[in-house]
Amino acid sequence: MIAIFYKTNNSTIETSKTVDILDSLQVIDLLWLDLYDPSGDEKRAVENFLDTTLQSRAQAEEIESSSRYSENENSIFVNSNFLIPGPDNYNLESVSFILREQAIVSVRQVPLRSFTDIQRRILAGRKIYPTGFHILLGILENRVDLDADMIELMSKEIEQYSKRVSLGEDVGDEFLLDINQLQENTMLVRENIVDKQRVISSILKSEKTPDEINTKLSILLKDISSLINHTNFSFERLEYLQNTVLGLINLEQNKIMKIFTMVSLLLMPPTLIASIYGMNIKLPLFGDFFDIVIVGALMLITVVASIIIFRKRRLL
Repeated sequence: MIAIFYKTNNSTIETSKTVDILDSLQVIDLLWLDLYDPSGDEKRAVENFLDTTLQSRAQAEEIESSSRYSENENSIFVNSNFLIPGPDNYNLESVSFILREQAIVSVRQVPLRSFTDIQRRILAGRKIYPTGFHILLGILENRVDLDADMIELMSKEIEQYSKRVSLGEDVGDEFLLDINQLQENTMLVRENIVDKQRVISSILKSEKTPDEINTKLSILLKDISSLINHTNFSFERLEYLQNTVLGLINLEQNKIMKIFTMVSLLLMPPTLIASIYGMNIKLPLFGDFFDIVIVGALMLITVVASIIIFRKRRLL
């Protein structure tokens, strides 16, 4: 699927969904060429139009800094990750950008809200995106806003988990697994934000970037730094919460073990007496009707004596 936004002679913005329009356009007329899960014919048509090679999905997913940003005499190549939230976990999808003169080309494999929002604004007739640099800035600003919303939602979720622990609710394996999943999501959000930081820092260093865009990118970079600090704080809260839950579980297990230990110790004297009188030899008081009462009384006395001793030593 392809979406082409181009400028006409009267400076209005038109759009097309087919690559055939490229035969009547020049690069200077192009504003934005968005390739969403493109076919082979669409990619070849765009490559011929731009006289360049579009990056493959594997190249876009490279982690090395040199693969995330590069430029030559005519173009700037940018690869960035976009976070897609799911019901249980988050996924990172790579998007490639090519900035050529005043135009931008984007290549992606999944639908992204940031792209849809910017396209809607362009079709609404807004003139705040006169060049590809402005479109890229708009996409990054929109994406950072969405990331900030996700961080806020995660903070509220962490607060709910913390309240559950404070209220003394039952916590167990599922609770710890939920915290672990939230930690994974927090790390993915941080990784996604750091990726934007690296990309914006690289664009700021380029001489091709207009001064107006540099100023806005610098402000966006400060916002990203604050988001990174927020994610670090959220991760620290999750670690503290996880340690608290593990400590509560250990305390509960220690209480159970203490009960078993005390019961075993209390039963040791009666067990000893019962074992002595259970031997098959002649013993004192053997054969009398009240022997069982006397032996039971001795066992009870030893239990009471053990309890008194343990309480005096604050073991109970």
